[in-house]
Amino acid sequence: MRARGAAAGTLVVTALLAGCTPQPSALDGIRARNEIRVVTLNIPTCFYFGAQGTEGLESKLAKRFAAELGVRLVMYPVATERAMQAELAAGRADIAAAQVTATREWRRVGEASDPYGQVAQLVVYRRDKVRPRGTLQFESAKLAVRAGSPQEQTLEKLKKTVAPTLQWVGTAPNNADPLADVDSGEADYALIDDREFSFAQHLYPNVLLGFTLPEERPVQWIVRHGAHDLLVATNRFIRKASDSGRLGKLELEETGDVRPFQYAESREFQAHLSERLPRYQQLFEAASAQTGVDWRLLAAIGYQESKWNPLAESGDGALGLMMLTSDTAGAMGIADRSNAAQSISAGARYFASVREKIPDRIPEPDRTWLTVAAYNVGFGHLEDARILAQTRGKNPDSWPDVKDQLPLLGNERWYSLVKRGYARGWEPVQFVDRVQRFLTLLEWQPGDGIAAAPPTAPTPLPAPPLPPTRAAPPGA
Repeated sequence: MRARGAAAGTLVVTALLAGCTPQPSALDGIRARNEIRVVTLNIPTCFYFGAQGTEGLESKLAKRFAAELGVRLVMYPVATERAMQAELAAGRADIAAAQVTATREWRRVGEASDPYGQVAQLVVYRRDKVRPRGTLQFESAKLAVRAGSPQEQTLEKLKKTVAPTLQWVGTAPNNADPLADVDSGEADYALIDDREFSFAQHLYPNVLLGFTLPEERPVQWIVRHGAHDLLVATNRFIRKASDSGRLGKLELEETGDVRPFQYAESREFQAHLSERLPRYQQLFEAASAQTGVDWRLLAAIGYQESKWNPLAESGDGALGLMMLTSDTAGAMGIADRSNAAQSISAGARYFASVREKIPDRIPEPDRTWLTVAAYNVGFGHLEDARILAQTRGKNPDSWPDVKDQLPLLGNERWYSLVKRGYARGWEPVQFVDRVQRFLTLLEWQPGDGIAAAPPTAPTPLPAPPLPPTRAAPPGA
């Protein structure tokens, strides 16, 4: 009996000791697998696929956080906030990052970080209607809001506190957005984030700001339950980004603002033509001989990208005269993006690789302008616009027809129907327009100094892989 009791006691002690063994922390697990998994939404304010990689405020923040942790970022979009919550609850994602506000539903699946921003809530109306000036006008109006959004929760709060008869129409997440309802006259007003409005207002020029609600909503990351040390690291990162001013700079960069082509730019171009182009013209001509792309077209693209400044730098990390990302530079086999010769050569070869994807049957000049658009926005988004053109009875091989479809990729009614989702589709339209203007100015220049290089047969090129533009979900 004593032996049996001793054995039982040994088992109890062993079990207790096993129970006291420290479990690996969330950060230990992330570093062991060398990746952090972030779930998001494919919307302009958060995450979307650009020509040379992922873009959006949440994408940029997550990249910096992963770099600070020293691990790889796996960031992937799902369709709705509810789907994001499911990813956190199942442990497939470590963090949810999509401009969310921590509600009761979010707190069921994770812990909220400190707020990294405050987003104003806007009430908008159509230009030819009476401007709203207060929430009391809501009760007698047709009000549109995205179903399940923070704005709908704001309206629910107003209904409980100050406007008991308040009614609204909840727009399904994947259907037309509330701004479209106001633009079409189906709704009098809509409630929307100011960040979302900055992207969408160019699509709806007749929709104007009425007033701003007095209460802003906080935006936060949600860290899965059981990952307290990850939450601590997240809050430390947010404080550091805020205190350094980096967060504010990113927020300013990630807006939908666009700048029209100004006459003054033509005059500035003429000055740079004589001061800067002579330093780089031979490099453009050499790249033309290697790729078969007109050197003046390459020069026009280079001017639009950097104004022929080899030390130019953008807020999203693109560098050099042709403003290449590190991924594109690596794929093109160059090490120094600030070296003008390397940048021009890599930019020309990247352009040529994009052009190879455009169907040969498409005649000029449409094939060139489709290539320039794809160079800016990415071939996948160009294909989405061509599919929309065909669906809507237009010619998918015609640049003017595709040009009209590209801005639709910024409208959820349309980008929810295509493969690669949201894109700032107005940007490639403006990019092509500016390149065409600069190319025309180059072609107008008299004298031998701006003459085209003698035609040379293109040098055969290897087919380097294009930089990755889509992040895969875990397990894909």
